Amino acid sequence: MAAVVGLIAGCYEQITFGYKVKTEEKEWTAIPDFTHHAHTASVSTVATSERFVVTGSKDETIQVYDMKKGIEHGALLHHNGSITCLEFYGTSYLLSGGEDGLLCVWSTKKWECVKSIKAHKGHVTSLSVHPSGKLALTVGTDKSLRTWNLIKGRSAFIKNIKQNAHIVRWSPDGDRYVVVLNDKMDIYKLETASVTGTVTNPKRISSIKFLNNAILAVAGDDETVRLCDVGKAEWLCEFKAHETRVKAVDSFIMEDYCVMVTASNDGFIKMWKLHLKEELNPPVLLGEVNAAARLTCLAVWKPSSGQQVAEEKSAATKSQELAQGVAKTKRVRIATEEVILEDESKPKKKKRDKGKKSVK
Repeated sequence: MAAVVGLIAGCYEQITFGYKVKTEEKEWTAIPDFTHHAHTASVSTVATSERFVVTGSKDETIQVYDMKKGIEHGALLHHNGSITCLEFYGTSYLLSGGEDGLLCVWSTKKWECVKSIKAHKGHVTSLSVHPSGKLALTVGTDKSLRTWNLIKGRSAFIKNIKQNAHIVRWSPDGDRYVVVLNDKMDIYKLETASVTGTVTNPKRISSIKFLNNAILAVAGDDETVRLCDVGKAEWLCEFKAHETRVKAVDSFIMEDYCVMVTASNDGFIKMWKLHLKEELNPPVLLGEVNAAARLTCLAVWKPSSGQQVAEEKSAATKSQELAQGVAKTKRVRIATEEVILEDESKPKKKKRDKGKKSVK
């Protein structure tokens, strides 16, 4: 059975677009799945988990979509300012940042805000959760880079930087992170928390995405996407992706190659095939779709394998499988004003009923 991948994009015109892509054909086709006009201002950011899609807007709300049921789940109201960044950690919780300087942690179980932290004196411009789920990085308009201990729910480290950074990203292995300041990328090593290299883009950088632990895709305020070796801090190659500036880039891995997805002001979403070898060849265009809108953000949605194989199973069976899938994840709850990450992979001890036998 062919894998089904979703492409989710937001735009200045307040609409969220959803497309389904079947990946067995040589030329991929993005089929319109849904359009939703839930926001009253431009869509600024989008994030996905196996089940949910969330969008943030300048209307100060976060809209939640349940992709499993195919319904709108509702709005999250806590921020007093534009939503600037959203990121899931696993299936159990979502982190959000806004122009009010808040970093919020949301439980996806009941969609409650279980922790709200005043992260920056100015806006929170970007956030990134460490692959372990124990740390998060944020940058803001107060010229600071902050490291957050998500186990204890408090600030772990503050680094003053000379400019306002607008993007921060962990590498997939979590041993490096990249901080973007206008057209410049500073590459940090986690062990030393120091800059190991700096790369400058010809234009202001709008979006970055780690394709693997060594190669970073960089989109700027032009029609070109560039690939960077973060270990050597040097450019590997570049290619013209769109007719106007590229606003967002995302990616996912197929069997033996990487698929890079780009979205532009020209309205097009394009999918590119790229083999991540030592000598990189220019990407090959797999397919494209025209949303006919000024796109602002993009995310790839990949359903769980259970969702793809068992779409026709009953709701009871689905919920049972979902419970099995998330049993090894971590749950966020609030206790004594701190965020505690509980490991639910350890079995709980059962009390034995002495003298009682089960009836078969």
